[in-house]
Amino acid sequence: MLRPPPQLTVSEWAERHRMLGSRASAEPGPWRTSRTPYLKDVMDALSAVHPARRVVFMKGAQVGATESGNNWLGYIMHHVPAPALAVQPTVELAKRFSRQRIDPLLEETPALRERVAPARARDSGNTMLSKEFPGGILVLTGANSAVGLRSMTARFLFLDEVDAYPGDVAGEGDPIALAEARARTFGWRRKAFLVSTPTIAGRSRIEREYLASDQRRFFVPCPECGEMQWLRFERLIWDKGVPETARYHCTACDHPMQEHDKTAMLGAGEWRATAEGQDPHTIGFHISALYSPVGWLSWAQIARDWEAAQGKPEDIKTFKNTVLGETWQEQGEAPDWERLVERREDFPMGVVPTGALVLTAGVDVQDDRLECDVWGWAEGFSSWLVDHVVIPGSPREREPWDELAKVLARDWPRHGGGAMRIARLCVDTGGRDTAAVYGHLRRLRDPRIAPTKGVDGWNRAQPVQGPTPVDALVDGRKLRRGLKLWTVSVSTWKADLYRRLWLGRGDAEEFPPGWVHLSRAIEVEWVKQLVAEQLRTAKDRRGFARQEWAKLRERNEALDCAVLARAALWLLGADRYGERFWQQLRDQIADAPLRPSGLPAAGNIAPPSPPPAAPDTHRPRGWLAPRGGWLR
Repeated sequence: MLRPPPQLTVSEWAERHRMLGSRASAEPGPWRTSRTPYLKDVMDALSAVHPARRVVFMKGAQVGATESGNNWLGYIMHHVPAPALAVQPTVELAKRFSRQRIDPLLEETPALRERVAPARARDSGNTMLSKEFPGGILVLTGANSAVGLRSMTARFLFLDEVDAYPGDVAGEGDPIALAEARARTFGWRRKAFLVSTPTIAGRSRIEREYLASDQRRFFVPCPECGEMQWLRFERLIWDKGVPETARYHCTACDHPMQEHDKTAMLGAGEWRATAEGQDPHTIGFHISALYSPVGWLSWAQIARDWEAAQGKPEDIKTFKNTVLGETWQEQGEAPDWERLVERREDFPMGVVPTGALVLTAGVDVQDDRLECDVWGWAEGFSSWLVDHVVIPGSPREREPWDELAKVLARDWPRHGGGAMRIARLCVDTGGRDTAAVYGHLRRLRDPRIAPTKGVDGWNRAQPVQGPTPVDALVDGRKLRRGLKLWTVSVSTWKADLYRRLWLGRGDAEEFPPGWVHLSRAIEVEWVKQLVAEQLRTAKDRRGFARQEWAKLRERNEALDCAVLARAALWLLGADRYGERFWQQLRDQIADAPLRPSGLPAAGNIAPPSPPPAAPDTHRPRGWLAPRGGWLR
């Protein structure tokens, strides 16, 4: 008598079939759900017999979330064959995921090894981004590939690290929406698993999805009084400077729990919903690295990481995102312009301070003028406003752009000797005279000019994207040597600037890395423009919270120019190459010969030389900026 195979849950399948190898696991051998008890309900919600259609998992690092997703994929290939789509943030990451996770899963699990032919077999259907098996196929792609997201219909979706997905894919929309559209034809049988560490509050995808769910948390009992509670970081206490003393204090009896208590606590834990979900078919789980099993990430290491992050906003942000699995609240409140005016310093405008290693500039195009701010930069993204140049004239006319060419050809004397020129300049082309701006930039043809367009969004991984050709022939073909446009995620750079403007010195004599230096010569109006916007939380059409920048005053040219100058520094490679970038600049300055007419001693600084009468079309000399092929 023939009988159907038993209906296993994902956790039961993993216990019965999953093998972990040394290639992808620090603890090779048979899968044991008892090692991470909190993953059982997450995996079982992915089972075919569970009513949930969308499972959201917002988590910290070192909790085993990726392996729970891999178990689900193995369960699909062996127990519930159907088309499945696994989406990573980029196609390159999808290829890495295939090599480092999927291939070991297939090779080391006997039940899967016999269902998916080896990649070397002829016509096996086993490629880097496609794994065929009886009754279905697993396709891996990147969220940055519109073709990959609409190439197939899928019953199951594994959307990994969704907070790293781009905001828009080739103009076709949100990648999560594109992927979920692939599963609609399967109706109630479809299932999606959304996993990620969160990023920025108000724009984190995984936070948005979790808040729309029933918001489950893992409650564990106190070994002393039995009180069920979910673990909060503020209850983890240790002696200052001695992270090895870290212990967790019960919310009810204040009993100090030790690291070795975790195993019993996790084993007796349970998931509890803390809210009423907006969608009855969506369930959400949240867990932090405080739950990491004994032998993985310890409470002592978490305390050590927290102490190491103090005084470093970016490190604190990383800690909250990756360890606590919580979003980071961006410092979007505008600093008081009065405080910035008071802290201005005694250095002259038009002269490059000693600490600055490279110059970039941003140009904001107005109806009757060009506003250009020149910034000097050093390690840690410390910055100095070197000059503020206003070029009168309509951007439709030729004269303002010829004056901008003179600014690019100008030498800014450097305190201590020598001179610098602008290494990179970003021009905002998104105004009402875009076509005219394009035309004048084509005529100038200076390789240091980067035409830009500001876009909404918070793409921290790639805040400047491009270049995209904008010149085309009649038949639509792009001109190889035509004008190319860069898109700038302005929200990212505004938040970065505000974070640096909020830095404090305390009693320290030296300025902290990232300090924004402003001269007393700059006008108060300019300082007001620098903090002319505020980050506010608003509701979108679906009722979800999102953050957007709103003007506090009408004029904000200084803020726009500062954003463009920072984007220009990104284009030079400062963010990508780090210390190697700054060392190259230090070497160039050390090797540059001092001019006979170098600057005199501090306190008796000569004014900068006037710009040349005509634009200099030759390669800049002595501008002390990265050269092509300089990083090897």
